[in-house]
Amino acid sequence: MTGPRAALIRHGAYHQRVDTPSALQPYPLTEEGEAQARRCGEELAKVIERDGLVLHGVVFCSRQLRAWQTAQIACEVLIDHGHKVEVVQTPALAERSVGSAANLTLDEIERILEADPRFEMPPPGWKSDSDYCLPLQGAESLMMAGVRVASLLKETLKDRPAGSLTLFFGHGASFRHAAHLLGVLTRDEISRFSMYHAKPLQLCHNPDGTWAHSGGKWKIRQAKENALD
Repeated sequence: MTGPRAALIRHGAYHQRVDTPSALQPYPLTEEGEAQARRCGEELAKVIERDGLVLHGVVFCSRQLRAWQTAQIACEVLIDHGHKVEVVQTPALAERSVGSAANLTLDEIERILEADPRFEMPPPGWKSDSDYCLPLQGAESLMMAGVRVASLLKETLKDRPAGSLTLFFGHGASFRHAAHLLGVLTRDEISRFSMYHAKPLQLCHNPDGTWAHSGGKWKIRQAKENALD
């Protein structure tokens, strides 16, 4: 018998600043993102019915507006299908923080580091380096963000019954790094994969303590695709 499941759901498309890490950007969903969130609710309803799952009544989302909106819209659809759910925000699901450089462009961040005599310039490709942490107050590495998310998933599902489904609305990069830390993705797969907007991807917490990919598809990242999530 398989154990409880978690659905990881990246937020819908939103009004992201160009060439700027997603991080803690405070902007809302676009119309396309809202439509993606509604389709997400319909897809979740179908999966729950098809697989005979029991949806847990508490739905978790990050405190970023785009994730909260995606969760709210998807849950409105689920409520229309007869489910009883409430959305709870948690900072544990946030995207990787760039600290005091929040909402600055990549060029602006690099110019700030270059002008500060305390810091070295970041290595090439730093924005997608899993272990690099900007030397700025409040900054995290991508792997540090993954630790946060993985800890929440483990703590939340440890006592859930088999056949249950808990929803987590968050962010692509922190979800991928959490999946790696849970043994679902290899180190190389973190950078090869992305996540579709508002498309549920299921992980199962097996009785032996391991985790497995149990539904939904990873998005194959294109060679020239900027890793700003």
